[in-house]
Amino acid sequence: MSYSIDALTHGCYKGTTCLINKLDIRDDKQLDIVESQITVAKISILQQNPIDGNFDFEHYKAIHKFIFEDLYEWAGIPRVVDILKKGTSFVSAKNIDEIATACFERLKNQNYFKDLDMDDFVEKMTDFYCVTNSLHPFREGNGRTQRVFLSQLALNAGYEMDFANMDADDLMVATIQAANGVDTYLKNVLREIIKPIEPDFDISMQ
Repeated sequence: MSYSIDALTHGCYKGTTCLINKLDIRDDKQLDIVESQITVAKISILQQNPIDGNFDFEHYKAIHKFIFEDLYEWAGIPRVVDILKKGTSFVSAKNIDEIATACFERLKNQNYFKDLDMDDFVEKMTDFYCVTNSLHPFREGNGRTQRVFLSQLALNAGYEMDFANMDADDLMVATIQAANGVDTYLKNVLREIIKPIEPDFDISMQ
């Protein structure tokens, strides 16, 4: 929970930076451990049974709600404070809905990246990754929500995007570079985990 926010204790237990949670855990480290255990399990469920949606902001929020609803009352609800992380500022809370609407409308207009060759798909996915990272709509859990959404979006477009095979440090460095206007490394990192889904071989066609 390494965010810096305008109101450091907003949504936290009094005198702490530990987020108020349904389990009433008041220690940051303990909450991190429990949160990780719960969210890993919920993400595993989503990998087998993705949430139906239209790849819009409501769909994005529904994924966050499912992953974090056992922990936070505000699961699936956009943040109301401004945040930054590792020197990167994100979209102001007051502008989240407006920018999210434009972001997901653009995705729709691009036909959700369907029927693209590998180079174009990686290009479009890198751009969308940067936009959704900049959006960072939630108080906590943005990266996990983003990765689940992008993986489902990729499958819908005929590609696999396996974040489990990615080095987290490489992704972090690439994301920071992209936030500062240089997305070459991020594009290369994402390309390594993207591959086309091979059509099932129909033996009856022999």
